[in-house]
Amino acid sequence: MALSAFADKSKRPQKQALREVLGRSSITWDALIEWAAEEYQPFTEEWTCYSEKWGWSLRLKHKTRAILYMTPQAKHFLVGMVLGEKAVAVALKMKLPATVVKEIKTAKRYAEGRALRFEIRFKKDLDTITKLATAKMST
Repeated sequence: MALSAFADKSKRPQKQALREVLGRSSITWDALIEWAAEEYQPFTEEWTCYSEKWGWSLRLKHKTRAILYMTPQAKHFLVGMVLGEKAVAVALKMKLPATVVKEIKTAKRYAEGRALRFEIRFKKDLDTITKLATAKMST
């Protein structure tokens, strides 16, 4: 089963199908995109599907730099990001939930930075995501 609710590489997710899959969390999905568009101009949205194993995800970009990756799932979505070491240092100085701090500290390190993924169901979940995205984009 694919990570995304949309696995068919030949069919890019359409707005109505996305809303049906996300359910009430589609409001939160839209709010996150709106926040990123307001914060990071020029801003683009780019749907990508690397394989049927991963399925479709939406990459939010500022110029050529990825801000976040959003992966639709049934009734919620995942937000992924990579924090470089400078961004990690900034993030660890922020007021974040202890579980998120632990996630950052224990995240696997890659050449690009530490890969993080969070499950998002409600608008209140966006506070942490926007803080982390701000940390990432400030470095």
